[in-house]
Amino acid sequence: MESVEALVTSLVGQADARLVEADADLARRYPGDPVERRPVHTVYVPADRYEPATPRHWGDRALELLDDHAPDAATAARATGLDPDLVARSLDRVRAKLADQPVEDLRVDLEDGYGVRPDEEEDAAVRSAVAGLASYGSGEPWAPTWYGVRFKSLEAPTRARGVRSLVQVVAGLAAAGRVPERLRLTLPKVTSVDQVRVMVDLVRQLETALGLPAGSLTFEIQVETPQAVMAPDGTAAVAAMVHAAAGRCTGLHYGTFDYSAALGITAAYQSADHPAADHAKAVMQLAAAQTGVTVSDGSTNVAAFGDTDAAHATWRLHARLVTRALERGIYQGWDMHPGHLVSRYLATFCFFRAALPGAAARLRGYVDRVEGGVMDEPATARALAGAVLRGVSCGAVDEAEALAACGMARAELTALVGGRRG
Repeated sequence: MESVEALVTSLVGQADARLVEADADLARRYPGDPVERRPVHTVYVPADRYEPATPRHWGDRALELLDDHAPDAATAARATGLDPDLVARSLDRVRAKLADQPVEDLRVDLEDGYGVRPDEEEDAAVRSAVAGLASYGSGEPWAPTWYGVRFKSLEAPTRARGVRSLVQVVAGLAAAGRVPERLRLTLPKVTSVDQVRVMVDLVRQLETALGLPAGSLTFEIQVETPQAVMAPDGTAAVAAMVHAAAGRCTGLHYGTFDYSAALGITAAYQSADHPAADHAKAVMQLAAAQTGVTVSDGSTNVAAFGDTDAAHATWRLHARLVTRALERGIYQGWDMHPGHLVSRYLATFCFFRAALPGAAARLRGYVDRVEGGVMDEPATARALAGAVLRGVSCGAVDEAEALAACGMARAELTALVGGRRG
């Protein structure tokens, strides 16, 4: 009879041989989540209302609204419904954020927010957008880190115009020498995996035609149709879309109102916290998990800032929705009005400041193997380290503060996350 050691060697060798392709496929499809900074929001601005200084104007307007309706921490806490102590420790950071970089991720909207226009008019809007986007990176401290366009969908009625604008945008930026690594192209109203495959072919051919590096053009998929969530055979279409993108999909963005309307939900109940929305986003999270693709929540269409009572009601609703998404592991959302920046950053900063003490204590216990009330596993340690790094990256806490609380170096936290750097 074989020795135990020989038997183990034989069985492991057989398993390795049979699983070599599955191992390679797993590594290719699920490389892990990125650990570098990601945006906390995306701001959509209709193309006819966009100008290069739009992000600065949004920050100025947000600060005005804050001064008018919540000039101090106690009022801001009442206005948003957030913890007063956390607001007191976050408000100065929010003001600094609104002054320094109010918009992290900007999308010039050529789709629903812009509407259908004559070709000559949209061509002019595209040229204006290209000029504005090409100006970023020239030293403006307030410029968004990520920026791009949402063009019209690949559905038959809008396909020609969508492709035309896509080509004009990329060609225009390439001619200006300004196709940045963080350019974002948003593909809306996706209804089939084939549309994603066509999008891959489009950007691949654009790279070739314009002499751009292979793989440099990536895109986001907007999940705002039932067909994007469930395919005719009952499978999760969005999961197939992520993998059909061949590594070019950077994000899945939920479209609150198109999706809700398509399900027959009346306007009064179309919201990011509707059960139908929760189902769609849960499927999106499953499809994106460990692929490196991020998930973004949708928006609220409530943006009433005519008086203090209205402003407080808007901020309270938005802060609740932002916090709710963060609690569910969705760290990004759409913002549609300058006033939303106030509640976006306050809710986000308060969330990560609240998370830091507990996460730091549990990480110290995990690393030191200290017995305590909670015995964490490696997967939980990854999540805890990820929360700390997200808090640092978004500006909620200083890096030195976070590292001191954890008693760890940044490289140690990054190693615990075990993700990739994109």
